[in-house]
Amino acid sequence: MKKKKNGMGAAADRGRLLALAHHDKLNPTKPSEAQRRFKPSIQQLPFFFLEAAFLGLFLLSPLPSFLQTEFHQRWLVGDLNPPPPRHLLPIQGQGQMQMQQRRKPPPASAPVAAKQPSPRRTPGPLSFAGALLSLLVVATFLYINDHGNMMPPHASPDPDLRLLQEAAHQKVNSILLSRHAPAPPPRTNTNTSSSDQHLRLINIPMSSDLDLELGGNSTSSSGVEIQFEQQQRQEEKNLRGCELYKGRWVYDAAGREAPLYRESECGFLTEQVTCMRNGRRDDSYQRWRWQPEGCDLPSFDARALLERLRNKRMMFVGDSLNRNQWESMVCLVQSAIPYGQKTLTKFVNNGSLNVFRAHEYNATVEFYWAPFLVQSNSDDPQVHSVRDRVIAWRSIAKHAANWKGVHYLVFNTYIWWLNNFQIKVLKSRGAPFAGSGGWSSRYALVDRSIAYREVLKTWAKWVDRRIDPNKTHVFFMAMSPNHFMPEAWGGSAGAVKCAMETQPIVNRTSGGLDIGTDWRLHGVARGVLRSMRRVGVRFVDITALSELRKDAHTSVHTLRQGKLLTPEQQADPRTYADCIHWCLPGLPDTWNHFLYAHIVAHAA
Repeated sequence: MKKKKNGMGAAADRGRLLALAHHDKLNPTKPSEAQRRFKPSIQQLPFFFLEAAFLGLFLLSPLPSFLQTEFHQRWLVGDLNPPPPRHLLPIQGQGQMQMQQRRKPPPASAPVAAKQPSPRRTPGPLSFAGALLSLLVVATFLYINDHGNMMPPHASPDPDLRLLQEAAHQKVNSILLSRHAPAPPPRTNTNTSSSDQHLRLINIPMSSDLDLELGGNSTSSSGVEIQFEQQQRQEEKNLRGCELYKGRWVYDAAGREAPLYRESECGFLTEQVTCMRNGRRDDSYQRWRWQPEGCDLPSFDARALLERLRNKRMMFVGDSLNRNQWESMVCLVQSAIPYGQKTLTKFVNNGSLNVFRAHEYNATVEFYWAPFLVQSNSDDPQVHSVRDRVIAWRSIAKHAANWKGVHYLVFNTYIWWLNNFQIKVLKSRGAPFAGSGGWSSRYALVDRSIAYREVLKTWAKWVDRRIDPNKTHVFFMAMSPNHFMPEAWGGSAGAVKCAMETQPIVNRTSGGLDIGTDWRLHGVARGVLRSMRRVGVRFVDITALSELRKDAHTSVHTLRQGKLLTPEQQADPRTYADCIHWCLPGLPDTWNHFLYAHIVAHAA
């Protein structure tokens, strides 16, 4: 029992050493805990030689006769090999051999010849030089062995995954928090062909000794705020004069920068957008990243964004495309939040509000359903597939009451305007949609672009009057395009909508790409935003770059009326292909990358 206890104690010591070793890896600039406790110093060297000397004298000197067993006698004369060290003996346990037992002396009745030493070797005195050499060899072996055992191993067979994950988070976080660190020399590769664009460096200074510069693992709030101020100045410098929305799509074959997360890693995705889980076989749509002209997007750091959101609210307001983008943002930030510290509550406030909460940061990322921003007969978040859509273009107070106190507001409205060239607008400014009778006499048909302008003017007036620009940043997302016309991008004769598309559009001409986007509404939105005087609203112009992504829609790998498409329905893309919404991970992650660039740069 005592030996077993000692064995367990040794195992525990080894476990503590492994944990200390991982701790030292996370703190490379700090003195090693294992080294402080166990590393042999030069003053200890004589003790190793003294230990070796005693051991050598013990082995070389003959034992008193009353202690000499037959085993010792036969060992000294060379009849037996020296016994192996104790730590090399087989351990007694299941499926293993028993430890070797000492041979019992032969019975007295055995022949006398059996007790005679082997004639192969005769004992003789060792020379002084041989004894000295033996002592040096043994001492050196003991020193090296003790030194190796005391130092932490280079690689643990059973790593602490939690510590390794924290190390990875710390490394990523340090990249953005250490803007003042000296940048490495740029790469001198002159080959800039599109095939190897995944090797381009993000324009962020990096340093190999970030922990040293940050003072170890300090997480004080004041230090974080100082680092973020420095980060903001650097990001503003990087984004100043940068056309984020002009550039090209670059295929990231190595997967270094795209996708930003894996479908299987985000448990908050709905079945509407999980294309791979729903049967899509290629994942190339996840590996395209946007490369702006003349600048670089900052690397997305979920922890940096969560720090900006600490004690704040972010809300996406609009239609199902903004819900698509909200799901993307939830997946982007949730990876940096420990299990049990994040929750998602759906259908709050009569179903119009979904709230993702990061408890550690006291932050929320929310989605509010308002497809026209103003009141309409499509405001029911679950039953809103209304054929005759009617809006009240001056009634916004009911929805806007839910937007107060939000620090980052992200608005959109577009796809619900495309059913007809004219839209029905209520004539009365009273309580809209109080009943279902007499609607034909209560609304007027108005051209789509005119009604769109009036709705945005109502919205802009509310923003200018109710939003404090010192506390709230407002974004307006441009139009998310659809892809229903393969002939617009030179599709094959048998092409059906966006079904089976696996590559972005690459043959766009200088005259533009006509896939059905209503650019009149795009112009209306830009004009209304420019007319706002008190609150500056950031227009996130995703339309043109998103038009190229015919490959990224959910297509037939999605839901219809709350149910996954059957194999028969998937085989009929002309009827069932969804070329409006987007797979996740996918294009909406890039839209959120733009938001991230503006938020972290404090450029809103």
